[in-house]
Amino acid sequence: MKPVVIFRQACCEGAGYLGTFLARHAIPWCEVRIDKGEAVPASVEPYSGIVLMGGPMSVNDDLPWIPPLLTLIRQSVAQDVPLLGHCLGGQLISKALGGVVSKNPVKEIGWGQVQVADHPLAKEWFGDLAGFNSFHWHGETFTVPEGATHILSSPYCTNQAYVMGKHIGLQCHIEMTPDMVKVWTEQWKNDIAASAASPAVQPADTMLATVNADCDVLHTVADRVYSRWIQGLV
Repeated sequence: MKPVVIFRQACCEGAGYLGTFLARHAIPWCEVRIDKGEAVPASVEPYSGIVLMGGPMSVNDDLPWIPPLLTLIRQSVAQDVPLLGHCLGGQLISKALGGVVSKNPVKEIGWGQVQVADHPLAKEWFGDLAGFNSFHWHGETFTVPEGATHILSSPYCTNQAYVMGKHIGLQCHIEMTPDMVKVWTEQWKNDIAASAASPAVQPADTMLATVNADCDVLHTVADRVYSRWIQGLV
């Protein structure tokens, strides 16, 4: 089987729980470390699926790796190679497909409920879940690209996820592990402090208070989503 390729845009925003899930299912995967200057591949041909992780940058920034990555995303859609985007990754997919990424009304940082849309496509990806407690860390939001279907929302961000055939773009982070939450709260503590006035931003100690149990529950949700996604691998 060809490997899944995971694009890492920041050193502390790697595969997380997705890496554990893929290993458990004996699915090979590799990384392209954008943060280390590794080049975006010219073709999707070597890969069974494309995953895009998060990062502190904006998809609207003038960065040299963004245009080739947007081209690769469009190539993936054209060749029906499954795409999976987390946060920045979901924004990249949206922009590549003609969507718009802009400032969210408020920053959303920490644990918060998301609601699953009540329609068959959402159930394909989330089963009978009406909602769940996810992790968030973003200041921007995407529009749902043409041809995709909206499936998740939160009180502070309407567009939390969309699906289009084999592809899914998420604004929230279902890939979190306790260690990742700990590292982010330290690495980006200034972001927390600068956004403390937002009703959707939690202090670090709140994010960490029950982090092991919160991640355990989140992993059950991720298992559903990732299990659906790997069904499409080419």
